[in-house]
Amino acid sequence: QVQLVESGGRLVQAGGSLRLSCAASGLTFRTFSMAWFRHPPGKAREFVAALKWGGSNIYYPSYSDAVKGRFTISRHNAENTVYLEMNSLKPEDSSVYYCAAARSRELDPSGVGEYDYWGQGTQVTVSS
Repeated sequence: QVQLVESGGRLVQAGGSLRLSCAASGLTFRTFSMAWFRHPPGKAREFVAALKWGGSNIYYPSYSDAVKGRFTISRHNAENTVYLEMNSLKPEDSSVYYCAAARSRELDPSGVGEYDYWGQGTQVTVSS
């Protein structure tokens, strides 16, 4: 069965950095599009970043406007792991962050309904 396990979330001061990890198992990781979403208190689940599989070893990155220029998504296929490097963190970045995986290459990477599997989340808290 498919499992996605996030790690790396913690309390950090505004302006600081974190790297989140998502370890995947039970799927052919190389052929899955991977993404990060977050669910802040009082808001709907929102897109953060994605790497859409374009066939072969090609992946297309995308980011929400809120994190563009501050966050970087990457993947290490040999380790079945996707990362989210977060820099210049702001209090409004505080949220539970979720890892997601999609089988299809034909998808809108920012769409919450596009993904087939989800992790349980990791808490990120940014203090002012």
